[in-house]
Amino acid sequence: MNKAELVSEIARVTGQNKIQVQGALSAFLHVLTGALSKGERVTLIGFGTFERRQRQARVGVNPQDPKQKLRIAAAKVPAFRAGQELKDVVDGKAKLHSPEIPAPTKAKAKTKAKTSSNHAGHKKAAPKKKAKGRR
Repeated sequence: MNKAELVSEIARVTGQNKIQVQGALSAFLHVLTGALSKGERVTLIGFGTFERRQRQARVGVNPQDPKQKLRIAAAKVPAFRAGQELKDVVDGKAKLHSPEIPAPTKAKAKTKAKTSSNHAGHKKAAPKKKAKGRR
């Protein structure tokens, strides 16, 4: 599944449009990447933990010339550890639960209703009369 397919599937499950889902997913990835770049750990209970690890410098071998040794520099790399719930679902030991999607609140529904009714039945104000003597 690529990013576009993921966005489509999330939109289908949540009932949101693809633009909203794309924005939320982009924001999630941006925040996650920023946290990892600062060395912070991001834990999503049941899903897993994203963290930054330090990889030590080491000596490698050139695959085209096995006699040639290469020095590989130390690096900070992203890492993911799956949570127990994710492991159990992937292994078939547990069932995938339906997502917990909050229902829209009544306040939001009223706001949308007022907005749509104002535009539909609202008459435009009469144009203002020009002041006399000025051209």
